[in-house]
Amino acid sequence: MGHLSSMFNGLARSFSLKRGRHSENHGGREAAEAMVKDAKKNDLILRSSGTVNANGSNNFASVFTKRGQKGVNQDCCIVWEEFGCQEDMMFCGIFDGHGPWGHFVAKTVRESMPPSLLCNWQETLSQTSLDPDLDLESDKKHHRFNIWKHSYLKTCAAIDQELEQQRKIDSFYSGTTALSIVRQGELIVIANVGDSRAVMATTLDDGSLVPVQLTVDFKPNLPQEAERIIQCKGRVFCLRDEPGVHRVWLPDEESPGLAMSRAFGDYCVKDFGLISVPEVTHRNITSRDQFVVLATDGVWDVISNQEAVEIVSSATDRSKSAKRLVECAVHAWKRKRKGIAMDDISAICLFFHSLPLSQQVHPISTSK
Repeated sequence: MGHLSSMFNGLARSFSLKRGRHSENHGGREAAEAMVKDAKKNDLILRSSGTVNANGSNNFASVFTKRGQKGVNQDCCIVWEEFGCQEDMMFCGIFDGHGPWGHFVAKTVRESMPPSLLCNWQETLSQTSLDPDLDLESDKKHHRFNIWKHSYLKTCAAIDQELEQQRKIDSFYSGTTALSIVRQGELIVIANVGDSRAVMATTLDDGSLVPVQLTVDFKPNLPQEAERIIQCKGRVFCLRDEPGVHRVWLPDEESPGLAMSRAFGDYCVKDFGLISVPEVTHRNITSRDQFVVLATDGVWDVISNQEAVEIVSSATDRSKSAKRLVECAVHAWKRKRKGIAMDDISAICLFFHSLPLSQQVHPISTSK
């Protein structure tokens, strides 16, 4: 894949010099799409339940999704090892659709986000260079994060704009959340739009494993979220039969009743406080950090952060860790939410440190 990497690294510079900015962006997209095809051919992308573990990589990802009791499964996932043909990079994303066309919106965002992010990341890299005066490693890491943050903000804005122009998908009353992370060496960048959650498991001095929540659940009743919605003339309140479940409503209609304050799509309330701007944060992985869990709200509605960490860490086989977490959430739904239709439940467990060779598996295996 070296030829693709070289081609991509030189794209912005060559197109900028020869054909101007428009051609540069077009060429970047073509290169990103070529990488997607190449990654598929080399079994580096997973879109279903299964595992990803490229040869020689420290990453090991376990993925599992289960349909709830509300119809078609509107959750979807993606894991891309050697993201952008970079051996030290990985992309993980989990998407939770809602509304009549939610499953189509979720899959559309899943397919468009990774190549769009790659394109914007490369363009930002080409426009900025490390200051030679930045000798401190911490400064370099901060600069690297800023490049990813800028790229994510640009990507999410473009995706939401393009989604609105889609003729084959009606996203006026439908949308999706999006939680993704990029691992680049020991840096992980987290971008969150919606109420899915990322939780890291890290080890304390006494050897105990504790959870560290990396994201905010963007619910409408969060003070800063509610303030924005109300300022935009939207409304936030709970229905009588759903105490504690705050939703976003139009100024003069009892719709759409969104249970999150950020999402792609849902253009019926985009003028009334709903946004698709991600919160982008980062963390440097240490030897204490063991794994991170990305899961849709179907998990977190019934499983605590501590419980999730214990469930995943107690799995004797890493490849079954995500399935075990999802199955525990299913049992918790039946126990804690009797009479309430179970939500779709999905999880990605990304382990940071490689197992001994004797315990490693085939690069990608899938299960239904």
